[in-house]
Formats: sequence, C-alpha cells, structure tokens
Amino acid sequence: MSASINSKELADYFALPVQYGVNPVCVFKVEGRPFAIEEYYLDDLKDIFDFQLYPQSLGDPAIKRKMYEVAVSLIQSFDEFEKRSLGEIRYMHSLQSTIFLHQWQVYPLHACATLEEQSKVFSATVPGYRKVILATNVAESSVTVPDVKYVIDFCLTKILYCDKETNYQSLRLCWASKTNCNQRKGRAGRVSRGYCYRLVCKEFWADCIPEKLEPEMLHCPLGTTVLKLKKLDIGEPKALLATALSPPSPDDIECTIVQLKELGALTTCVQTEENRHDGELTFLGMVLTELPVDLHLGKLIVLGHVFGCLEECLIIAAALSLRSFFAVPFKKHVDAYRKKMFFAGNSRSDFIAILNAFRMWRHLIHLKCNLEIKFQVAELFHNLKRRVRAFNMCVKAQPSAVDQEYVCKQRFILQVVIAGAFYPNYCTFGKCNEEIAMKDLAGMDPKTTVMLKNMPPYGYIYHKQLQSLLRQCGQVKSISYNGSRAFVEFSRNQKEIFKVLPEVYLAVKMSQLKIPFELYVHYPEDIRRQVRGAAAAGLEFLRVNVDCQKQTVEPVEISFGDSQMSKMIPSRFLSIRVTEIIEVGHFWGYRTDEKNIAVLQALSAEIDCQELMDLTVPPRVDVLCLAPFTYLGKRGYYRAHVLYIHGDHAEVFFVDYGNRSEVPLNKLKEIPSCLQGLPFQALEFKICKMCPSARSLVFGERWSCSASQRFASLVSGCTLLVEVYSLVHGVLHVDVFRHSGHKGLVSIRDVLIEERHAELAEESYKSQQSHDLLKEFFLDQAKERDQMPIISAGQEKKHLIEILLNSFSEKKSDTPTHKVT
Repeated sequence: MSASINSKELADYFALPVQYGVNPVCVFKVEGRPFAIEEYYLDDLKDIFDFQLYPQSLGDPAIKRKMYEVAVSLIQSFDEFEKRSLGEIRYMHSLQSTIFLHQWQVYPLHACATLEEQSKVFSATVPGYRKVILATNVAESSVTVPDVKYVIDFCLTKILYCDKETNYQSLRLCWASKTNCNQRKGRAGRVSRGYCYRLVCKEFWADCIPEKLEPEMLHCPLGTTVLKLKKLDIGEPKALLATALSPPSPDDIECTIVQLKELGALTTCVQTEENRHDGELTFLGMVLTELPVDLHLGKLIVLGHVFGCLEECLIIAAALSLRSFFAVPFKKHVDAYRKKMFFAGNSRSDFIAILNAFRMWRHLIHLKCNLEIKFQVAELFHNLKRRVRAFNMCVKAQPSAVDQEYVCKQRFILQVVIAGAFYPNYCTFGKCNEEIAMKDLAGMDPKTTVMLKNMPPYGYIYHKQLQSLLRQCGQVKSISYNGSRAFVEFSRNQKEIFKVLPEVYLAVKMSQLKIPFELYVHYPEDIRRQVRGAAAAGLEFLRVNVDCQKQTVEPVEISFGDSQMSKMIPSRFLSIRVTEIIEVGHFWGYRTDEKNIAVLQALSAEIDCQELMDLTVPPRVDVLCLAPFTYLGKRGYYRAHVLYIHGDHAEVFFVDYGNRSEVPLNKLKEIPSCLQGLPFQALEFKICKMCPSARSLVFGERWSCSASQRFASLVSGCTLLVEVYSLVHGVLHVDVFRHSGHKGLVSIRDVLIEERHAELAEESYKSQQSHDLLKEFFLDQAKERDQMPIISAGQEKKHLIEILLNSFSEKKSDTPTHKVT
C-alpha cells in the first residue's frame, strides 16, 4: 500500500454496519526508518539569494523565471557547501558572488524519455561531477535513486482533466497536494540525511496547498466506468455511482450517458422505455467493454472491421493507448517531429505516421524510436486482435498482388474511418477569413511563410543569426522585415508539392514547444551613433527584404502592383508552350510570341559566343550557372540553377524555359556576369477556378493518376493560349485553351470537369484581389504604358543599410551586445 494513501477514508468507507453504529475495518501500520529530511521554504532563502518574494496565487500555478534561477543557485550552493549548514551558506554568499564553473551531469526523467535516458538516471556519478535529475511526478513514487540527497520542489503537477464539452482529456498545470510533495521529499533520505527545498512561501504552503488532490473520478471521463456497470446489469449508472467513495456529480454522469449514446455504445431507451439518463448496451458497447483502450479507439477498431482495414486500426489503437511511439530525445523535439512527419508523408497525420513506422519496424527495417514502447505496442496489438476475434472480427490476409489504385483507395477508406471514429470531435468546420490571414502575413504565401513578432530595432542586421536559428527547420529563401515583424519564407521544393511546406510545420512546432529564438543584438543607441543625421530614425524599423540565396539586403520598393508585371504580362492573352508539369493544372512554360522567341534566341547566341569557364565555387543548391541541354535537336548551354546534388550529378532547373534535367557536375559552367542580371523568361502557371474532384481525392493524392495522364495529354507537344486571371506570389493564374480541330479553341478546365477529373472552385481572396488590379492594369497599359508611378526606396537608404551591415551584422568581441528572446 502506498505511504500516501488516506487509510482512514478507506477504513470508514468499508466499515461494516452493526447495531447502533459501524464497525471500522482494521488498519495495520508499518513504520519505516528513513533518514531525517530537513525542509526549507522561500522564506528561508530570501536573504541568501537576491530575489524578491511575490505573492503566490492559488489560481495561477506557474514557475516564474526567477524561481528557475533560484533553483540553479541552490544547486550551485550544494556544490560549494556539501556538508555545511544553511547559516554558513548565507555567510559565504554575502562574501562572494562568483560564477560557478562546476560540472554537472543533467538527466531528464519523464514519461516520454527514451530507455537510454531513463537508465542513465540510475548510473553512478562520474567523480568530480554532480548528478542533477530533472523529473516530472513520474519520479514521485516507486522510483528510488540511491544517491539523491537534495530535492528541489516547485510544488506543481500536471493533472489529466476531462473537458466537459468535448469529453477529451488534457494535461493542466496545477498546485500539487501536500501528499504529493511529501512523496517527492521521500526521494531523499533513503541512504543518508536529506534536504528538501520547496520553492513556495511557508504561509502559502500552510494555507493554500491542498492536503490531497481531487480524486481521478471527479475530473476524468466516466464512459468506460458506465459501460462496465451496464455490462454487470446491476442498476442505473447514476444511482450506482452515487455510492462511490468519491461520487462524481450527477451532471457529469448524465453528460457521459448522452455522449455514449452519441458514440453508439448505448441505445436511447431501456427496455423500449425512453430514458435520457440510461440505455441498453449496443453491439459496439459490448465490444468496448472488452477492449482496454479509449472508447473512441475502440470504435475505430469496430469501424476498421466494417470497412476492411481492421489491422491498420488495431495498430493505431495500440500505439495511441501507450506512451509516444516515437522517441523524443531531450532538447531534440524538432528532430523528433521531423522524423514523424517523414512517416506521415503527404497525409500530415499522426495516425498514418504511427502506422507506417510500426510496419517498417515490424519488417525489421532499422527505425529509431522507443524500443520499449515498440514491444509494448506489438504486445497490445496482439492482445486486441485476440479480444476482437471473440466478436468474429478477424484480420484478413492482404492480397498477394495489389496495384497503386488499390493502395490509394485503402488509405482513403482508413482516413474516412478515422474521421468517423472520432466524430464529432475530429474537426470543426468554419469559413476562413482570407482577408485577415493575408493581412497578417503582409500578402505573403501562408504555405511557405511564417511570421516572427517582436523583432528588435534594426532587425535586418541580424538576418544571418535568424537564418541560422531556422536552419533546423529548412532552407530559408528570404526574410522580409516590416516594423517589428519578420516574414521568413522557406524555399519551395518543386519535386514534391505540399499544401503547406513541412518547414512551416516545423517552425510552428517550435513555437508550440516555446523554443526561444535568442538573438545577440546591439544596443540601439550604438547603432544610431554609427549612422548620424535624420536618416537614422527612418532605418530603425525600415521595410527591408533579405534574399538569402543571392545574399542581398535591400529596402523594399513600393510600386503599383508588381514592378515586374509589365515584363511578365505584356498582354492579357499569351501563347505559351508547356515544358514541366508539376501537377494537374500547375506547370511551367515559356512564351512563344515573336518578341519572346527573339529574346531567347539572343540569349542563346550570347552564351554561344562566350568562352565558358568552370564554376569558381563548389557546386551547391541554388547556385546560378550554365548547364547543357539538347533542345530541338541542338545541344547548347542554358541558364539554370541547381535544385539538388546527388553523387557526381546535379538536377538543374532551366530558368528561361521552365524544364529540368540531370547533368554531371563537371559539365556545369560559370554564368557570364553580363547574363546574371537579365530577367528569367520561364513562367509558372496555375489553372484558375479548379480543384480535384471527389473521385480524384479517393485515390489518396490531390490528383489521381488518370487525371495526371489526361492533363499531360492535353497540354504536351502543342502551343496553348492562356488568358491571365491573376498574379499571386509570382504564379500566373490562367484559363488555358488549345486548338481541337473542328471545335476550335477548347478550355482544358472544361474538359477535365466534364470527364470528372476536376470540379469548379472559388479563387482565393488574394487571387481575386490581384484579378481586380490586373483589370485596371490592362486598361491603363493601353493608355500610358510608360507612365506607371514607381517610388524607389533610394540609393541613400541602401547605402546606409550597407554601413550598418558592415558595422553590426557580425557579433564582435569588442562590441557590447545583449541577448533577446
């Protein structure tokens, strides 16, 4: 029996009724003989360490920054005064305030720690080092680390609470009870004298810290309990639970019964009589009483049987019933999340990630995840499979030969089953306010961009630091500074099309985990001193764009529409040729009008007359170069930039035509300086007002194989006519037409819709806004092409930015800096 259990409460509950009273049950006490443990509170430490005592609130359970610092100072004091009293600590602390250079071995101990991290906690300490264990309440009981002498307790805990509306559980931070804290104190004093430091005021401990925590029945879901009572058939659940040791409220019981009826585990009536607070077990309810998993996971298993994906659902249910399947090493949450995203693929689903990872592990492919949990998942999986067999639910053998269409259909069915199992809490529907979203990101693409707030003054000076901090997420393409906000755009991988870049997911995950962005910044007055005059004030929060690929830092030019618009879109209608298909309706190409063909021919002629030289820098991603390609029977060199490097070959993208090719690294040439600044001629297109049909989505990807093949047949090998609808983030949204014999011009979008590969869709707010601007642009273009007002940021500001970058962009040892988060 636990040393912290309330034995009197149990004894009174199980007392036997006798004449004129009750006969209490016997309680046997066995006294332990631990070593003495001294207790201290914040009141005892306020004169030792430099901090101010703030009143603590029962309704605000949190660890203040100063409390972390006090805890660290305490550990430093242990190093210096291992065998001295608290008074001596106070005396020595008043004599000196030095920086401690002692070495610590710091070990995390929590529920998601890897097996390797857990075992290190119990290892012997290296001579000359101090062992520091950072533990959650997983170490509160049943764990004995022999050499623990000091316990520092923040007197907080995380409790699993059930949301009254959704019936879902979440961890909430709250004050621990005196019982819990005494358990923690007991980690010390096992083999020698111990010390316990509680980082709360003594008065707060006495008056506010509760004696014991609220029983689990009062704040956790009651669904499983109610179903077990219904299976026993011993009465109405509401009446039975009222007799519990800590009875839940009648409202919680009634709410649970309604939710079980919504889940399908209870009927709406009892023996044909309508009863809102009771019901009979359904087949689903009978199955759920036999499964040691959450009720929604049990429903997932039953639906998996109905729709032919039982094995997948058993694996998911087993994994979600235990601790995290994926190992999360200490301080490597982003790396762990990246690996999980890899297994999730295009689905972005934790369920699919677990399924794919488990299958890879089961087939003996090396997989770095929690070894102990893997075996527990496998054990529970087989346990669940055995239990459902009693209900005639068996895992069917997979077909020996399956095609891609079968795989896609099965994955789509599994996604439908997951949504059905967790209905109505799986997702919510609401109309997205695109206008607000666009304003929040200053018109940038939310699929590739994240926003950082509270940037320091002259934030663009520190763009290299920021780029380095975000490198763990992915390759940064550009950073735009606007006031105290920075918009970080990641490079888009043309080979794989995602709705949202995985780099964006990783950056958002860093924000959720509260991983700080720490910049070493200069004092603003030092920067202002470098740039004298009135212009300095205008540079503090200047709008600046940093191109991380070209390594340029320039003030943003404010112009009407897009400054390159007149070059990219000479007219509303363009004749083009498609060179690279990204997906259905999304492709690259180049203009085939006489003017553009002449430009391309002039470029080729200029390259042919140049004496080509090898690259002066080692080949790397995003390097602009010349690469060989055979076009219309003629082999020549064309402008390109490097997409990937694998082995002794590079995949390059030809920036004037829009196609890609793989070439040997030793064939890449330096691009002449006279050709580096010329605009790229390739254009990126999307067919507007079109999305995949439901039939296409069933096949698992955005577009089915048949839709991709049909689109390729419609656009390849011929000249197309496009009507420009809008320009969004450098991509032309267009209507596309092709000549079709006696039919004349045929809309490719109409063909795809007619053949049920696509459906009509509404354009985004950004596209519609651009469409309105373009209509005005084309009207004005005919009247005054050469009079479009453009306001330049000016060479003066650009020159001042260069001065600041040269003076402050790198952290120098002789220049004072301070760290901001």
